[in-house]
Amino acid sequence: MAKRSAGILLYRRGAAGVEVLLAHPGGPFWAKKDEGAWSIPKGEIGPQEDPQAAARREFLEETGVALDGEMSPLGAFRQPSGKTVLAFALEGDLDPSLIKSNLCRIEWPPKSGREIDIPEIDRAGWFSLAEARARVVAGQRPILAALAEKLLA
Repeated sequence: MAKRSAGILLYRRGAAGVEVLLAHPGGPFWAKKDEGAWSIPKGEIGPQEDPQAAARREFLEETGVALDGEMSPLGAFRQPSGKTVLAFALEGDLDPSLIKSNLCRIEWPPKSGREIDIPEIDRAGWFSLAEARARVVAGQRPILAALAEKLLA
């Protein structure tokens, strides 16, 4: 069975229009990558776990921020890896400088047998929808489009 992840696309409305919060993955592989590297905070859905609960848990783990409020489903989005991301929109605000990600262990360099601890995300930021389309990984661009469509409806 293909893996499933759940995530929250946090958005806010300002004088310049809608902005979304994206997270940059931590670790040496992503350190010098920017355009096409960012993501919505997301992670795997546990066995028997409610997707919305998983999305909230993953947002908290990756950012250190617990979100309240009603989430709106954006849909299920198949990624190039074969994984499906269940995305939810939530209107809110937070200061990206206060984000504190949990750590995860990876093998680095690959196939070296050496493991290091890295933050799941090393930073986050607010982006207009146009700028977010350029920064987000290609498989998540449809999530941004779904939010734009939902907000226009």
